[in-house]
Amino acid sequence: MSSRLLPLLIVLMAAVLLALGVPLAVSVAGAEQQKAVVDRIDDTARFAALAQFVTDGTSGPRRTVPDERLETLSRELGSYHEVYGIRAGVFYRTGIPMANAPADWSLPARGEVRDAFDEALLSRRSHDPEQVWPWQRHRLVVASPVIRDGDVVAVVVTDSPTGQMRSRTLHGWLLIGTGEIAAMLLAVGAALRLTGWVLRPVRILDATTHDIATGRLKSRVAAAGGPPELRRLARSFNEMADNVEDVLEQQRAFVADASHQLRNPLSALLLRIELLALELPRDNEEIASVRTEGKRLAEVLDDLLDLALAEHAQPDLRLIDIGELAAERVAAWAPAAEAEGVRLVGDCPATTAWADPVALSSALDAVIDNAVKFSPGGESVEVTVSFDRDTSTIVVADHGPGLTDEELARVGDRFWRSGRHQNVKGSGLGLSISRALLAAGGGSVSYARHREEEPRGLRVTVTVPRSAPTA
Repeated sequence: MSSRLLPLLIVLMAAVLLALGVPLAVSVAGAEQQKAVVDRIDDTARFAALAQFVTDGTSGPRRTVPDERLETLSRELGSYHEVYGIRAGVFYRTGIPMANAPADWSLPARGEVRDAFDEALLSRRSHDPEQVWPWQRHRLVVASPVIRDGDVVAVVVTDSPTGQMRSRTLHGWLLIGTGEIAAMLLAVGAALRLTGWVLRPVRILDATTHDIATGRLKSRVAAAGGPPELRRLARSFNEMADNVEDVLEQQRAFVADASHQLRNPLSALLLRIELLALELPRDNEEIASVRTEGKRLAEVLDDLLDLALAEHAQPDLRLIDIGELAAERVAAWAPAAEAEGVRLVGDCPATTAWADPVALSSALDAVIDNAVKFSPGGESVEVTVSFDRDTSTIVVADHGPGLTDEELARVGDRFWRSGRHQNVKGSGLGLSISRALLAAGGGSVSYARHREEEPRGLRVTVTVPRSAPTA
């Protein structure tokens, strides 16, 4: 969730910073240009004041009589160009220069300088020239009219390079960019802290939910920070887990108590049936049927008690040799299999895994018993041990009639038995007990066909982890 929430917060914060930074950068560029324009306007106004009283020289190229004011204007323009590198000149209405610096600079026929000159002839000073951005090499042209007796007699024009202005603008932009980057880093740090604070209870709740889903019903959500709504959710979750655990504990206790309490009267009933059978003929079918059903009921009660204990017991996990344990169970069941005419074969190389040896042995007993029970005489049951990096597996495969797809989906359910095998002895709880014993230790059991052709057989895979259990 943090991988989705954090980018969203970062994008929103970046958009806010851009919305603030871009107008600020534009205003910095505009302020720098406005400052330069104001300076140029002041300069042109000063030159216009000097040129205002220069003797009119439009009747000829230049007057031969020295004019002190004209010389002063020329010196000022020369010093201005020498110091600032700005081309400046005063031009009569006809375009003839009154004074200019450098001396070879003249009024062009077209372009920005000519446009500014023509505008000043209309008694208007230059205003709002086109914005010059740091990546542009444009020049800044400002013109002011020289007015005498209410008439425009000449125009002062300055043509300024914009390198320094663009450098100052770029420097301001770098400061803004540095501030934006610093603000972004601060915002990312705040977003990390915020998402961690908000999502930490969610991660704890997710881990606890996984623990409960995998059988660790004692797990609870630890007290943590976060928004009040998530803290309330954690408390509600713990209350729900407590209630669910109480209900499951009551069910287990009921099954165990019912199985135990029914065992004694059932034993007494079976004893009375045996006494009654002594007074009846040996071949009485009714008494034989009653005796069979009574024994079957006793087996069901025993299996129910085993299932309740398996679901309630805490596993004693150890690092054990799975191959050795499987070989022991194969050897223990070999005589029973031989009595049924079934050959029990084991391929059990040494490999270690974490499991409860008693629970795993009981689960293997149930699986091997089921395989031997449903294998026809003359067939074999193979027990194979293998392993990979994470798990060790014990595969028990038989060559019996197998199960259909619908039956494979239900195998392992409590009290479920295939309709084709109702005449086979059993309660339908053996595989359920195996699954409960394995799940308590982090293992699992799965079912599949041993092969596709008839007889298909059943392939039961018992899986246990090779890594140490987490606390």
